[in-house]
Formats: sequence, C-alpha cells, structure tokens
Amino acid sequence: MSAGPVQAAVPRALRGTAAAVFDTDGVITDSARVHAAAWKTAFDAHLRDRQVRQRPFDERDDYLRYVDGKSRLDGARSFLESRGLDPAEDEVRAVAADKERLFTERLREHGIDAYPGTVRLLRVLRSAGIPRAAASASRHAPELLDHAGVRDLFDTVVDGTEAARLHLPGKPDPALFLEAARRLGVPAARTAVIEDALAGVAAGRRGGFGLVVGVDRARTPQTRAALLAHGADIVVDDLADLLASED
Repeated sequence: MSAGPVQAAVPRALRGTAAAVFDTDGVITDSARVHAAAWKTAFDAHLRDRQVRQRPFDERDDYLRYVDGKSRLDGARSFLESRGLDPAEDEVRAVAADKERLFTERLREHGIDAYPGTVRLLRVLRSAGIPRAAASASRHAPELLDHAGVRDLFDTVVDGTEAARLHLPGKPDPALFLEAARRLGVPAARTAVIEDALAGVAAGRRGGFGLVVGVDRARTPQTRAALLAHGADIVVDDLADLLASED
C-alpha cells in the first residue's frame, strides 16, 4: 500500500513520528558560531587575568565538549574545571556574564540567520500537520527565532527563561525536551529530538524519545562518531539531507 500524499512528503526517517523538538543554536539558527566566539573571548580573557598557563579555549572542540547545549553557568563551570581550576560561584557568574554581554552585542550588531535546510524541513512538517517545538537552554532563543524570521514555524518555544521558571535541570537531563513534548501534547516515545550538541543527543536518549537526530555541522568523522556514541540514532550534516532522499 502506498503512503498518502501528506505522509509521502515527510522524510522517511521521520515517518511514524508524531511531533518534533528542535534544538535552537546550531540546528535552527546559525548562532552556535557566535556563541563559541563569545565564549572564547570571555574564557581567554579570564585565563589571562588568572595568569593560568593553560591552552586557550578552542571554538570547536571545547565548545562542543564543555558548553554546547548547556546553561551559561554550567558551561562556564565545566570549561574552567577542564583547565584544572576550582572556580568559586562568583567567578563562574562573572565569566558567564562577560560571555552574555559579548554575545548580545554581536547578536544586535549582526543578527542571525536560519539554516535553509532546517526551514525547508520545518515547512514540510507543518504542511504534514506534525507539531513542532523549539527548545534551548539559552534565554535568547525567542529573539533568535524572531531575528531569523522562523518563529511562526513553531507551535511552542521552551527557552532558558522558561527552564529557570520551571526549575528544569540542564542537558544532558532530558527535562527541557520533555517539557517541549508535553506542550505539544505528544508522548516522548512518538517525538523526534533534533540536536547538534553531545549533551543534547544524550538528553534525547535518556528521555526515551522515539528518534534522536544528530546534526554534525563540523562534518568530521570524529564529531559524527561522538554524536552516535552519545545517543543519536542517525547523523546528518544538514537537515536538508533528510529531504534529499525524498526528492
């Protein structure tokens, strides 16, 4: 029996999925690079101020390993501890605040674009009647989505402000994604999580989501393998790849 016209429009990997939760930075918007650059400036300045003889922050490897997908405070603490420091809480907050200032300046000055492949997939899912949520540990998520012109493609947004209000723990705890699925009215087992962060794919796996899609923007064998090892069912370089096999 052939699939109906609506179902046929949905990528094969997502058929049987009743809802989809998208991470924001690096999946929907090209903002991960701006976050990484802001973190580098903040961390490197802090290491210099502390006169710590440690290698500087790496915008790819350290970003993916220590801060991507996490709250600012968790990310700041994780990286500083990776460099052998035992940071006090005020030190963690100071670095996180410096990063926040730098990111906000760059966001307001340059704006952020949405990935075209992600926009295409979102429109296909909307046409198929599959509800969609955006989820992010960042308080900037609604602003990012507005700047990129894609806010209307989502039924709900769960951002860092909501996570703080609801006292949701950060990734790799699945609470943020579970809250997004709850708002869509679909059980996790029938919901797909789409993530580029190692902590995010781990959260999707821990949360019992029906499908975890890893997005490998770095496009290296190492990053692909890491996403799979942390819980991704499939890994794509871009979400347009999910649609390519259907063209």
